[in-house]
Amino acid sequence: MRIAPLQREDRPAWEHLARGYKAFYNTPTTDEEYALAWTRLLNEDGIHGLGAYQDGELRGLAHYLFHANTWATRVCYLQDLYTDPSARGQGVGRALIEAVAAQARERGAARFYWLTQAHNATARALYDRLAHHGGFVRYDYPL
Repeated sequence: MRIAPLQREDRPAWEHLARGYKAFYNTPTTDEEYALAWTRLLNEDGIHGLGAYQDGELRGLAHYLFHANTWATRVCYLQDLYTDPSARGQGVGRALIEAVAAQARERGAARFYWLTQAHNATARALYDRLAHHGGFVRYDYPL
């Protein structure tokens, strides 16, 4: 398996995975939003993207960003992590998380964190082996 930044030629495979991710979380997303996200990822316009490649095929993706918070000048947030269903259980998610963690360390982030839904038992089994669940509950205020 190879973990590397997303490349221009990855667009069709990336969009297939991104649509699978958005469908899993039941998040309607327009074609224009996919196009804008892809452009921002390639330009590293505040967000970054890594791909997991097996036999030359894109099998997983990670989107992450750095931001300040009240208590640290830089923290790393893993916004999206998705593995093609046919590649699950093969270490793709772990490899992507470890690669983002390496980027967070390299850039001096004080913390690396992510969120998932409580019902995502498969992902949570991996996350519970890799990280600490601090017990926080997230709320979204409609704007």
